[in-house]
Amino acid sequence: MSAVLVLIEHDGGPVRKAGLELLTLARRIGDPVAVVIGPEAAAAAPLLAEHGAGRVFAVDATEVLDHLIAPAAETLAQLVAVTSPVAVLLPSSSSGKEVAGRLAVLIESGVITDAVDVELQPDEGSQIGSVIATKSAFAGAFATRCTVTHGIPIVCVKPNAVAPQEAPVESVVEAFIPEISAAARAARITGREPREASGRPDLAEASTVVSGGRGTNGNFAQVEALADALGAAVGASRAAVDAGWYPHANQVGQTGKTVSPQLYVAAGISGAIQHRAGMQTSKTVVAINKDSEAPIFEMADFGVVGDLSAVLPAAIEEIRKRRP
Repeated sequence: MSAVLVLIEHDGGPVRKAGLELLTLARRIGDPVAVVIGPEAAAAAPLLAEHGAGRVFAVDATEVLDHLIAPAAETLAQLVAVTSPVAVLLPSSSSGKEVAGRLAVLIESGVITDAVDVELQPDEGSQIGSVIATKSAFAGAFATRCTVTHGIPIVCVKPNAVAPQEAPVESVVEAFIPEISAAARAARITGREPREASGRPDLAEASTVVSGGRGTNGNFAQVEALADALGAAVGASRAAVDAGWYPHANQVGQTGKTVSPQLYVAAGISGAIQHRAGMQTSKTVVAINKDSEAPIFEMADFGVVGDLSAVLPAAIEEIRKRRP
């Protein structure tokens, strides 16, 4: 089978679940070839091999790590030339989409963002076939099937699009030192500050998310308590963030983070289209709002019309009773 180049975002710690999901999807269309960009990249190889990566390129050159997005795109472009992949898969994060855009310019190809599935469709007269990506649109009401008509498909996949599945193989690890242009080194990282640990899952990768909006009136205590009871990440609407009630890093929506959890709880969020754009592919949506006409109920699988100050404590108490 043809190679599928997979970008694994790595910060020196454990490999993120999103990277393992990409490897699982890559096996549907070819043989995964992992590209790990980060400090001590080779340390990630054993786990990647357990999920089907028979070849791992470890990139921890200072020319890449000490600069912004452009060197990562040039690294991938050089590895595309080395491996001749049938497709390139990247996480649909802010950095992943920027790398994808720059890579598309470098290799003269097209980009598909926010995909939730990929498959290989046989073509007459072709031994490889076409890579088809599935996207959800209009708050999950429609599924669109997309393909790239020129060049090697570059596909950014949303987190939680698929459950990671192990497929152990023997892996070959190769250190790769790319040639980075002067233009790509123009913006340099001058310092790093570790993110303060909250004890909750990463918002973009969490399988359960509890978000609060204007209806909280700035009090996120019960939203956080419900999240902790469910083992969930905490999100916020733009209205809550703009009001200074919660950090921007937790914003879900068109101008914030895109999430795709198994369960999304919207507490006191009206459901403006900008917010729905960031969570429309959630598998199950529970809405809690005292306004029965709130737009969020149009896309909710379960809705509760009521005051948050009464609904959330009752829900937390019942969840704690039922949990072992």
